[in-house]
Amino acid sequence: AHGYYYSRWTKCIHSSRDFSDMVFIDNYIFNKDVHIQFNSTVGEYVGYTEHGVYNARRYNDDPNILQSERAQVDAYCKQNAELYQAAIADKT
Repeated sequence: AHGYYYSRWTKCIHSSRDFSDMVFIDNYIFNKDVHIQFNSTVGEYVGYTEHGVYNARRYNDDPNILQSERAQVDAYCKQNAELYQAAIADKT
């Protein structure tokens, strides 16, 4: 109860059946507050705290990290959404 809390949550959000509006969000959370976030719509990291701004700058300066995060829309989000849609929505 008196320790530190760290987590990382990723989300894929879309509303169209063809996934053309798919957004990938990668949140880094410390003590229940998002301190840094990657949003595929923005295309880079955004820091929300002093530490988050520092890390966002470091991550944004590394083209390998940015390329990897940007690729998650197709590699992670769309691929899994297609599987879920085929398993659930298309069965009705």
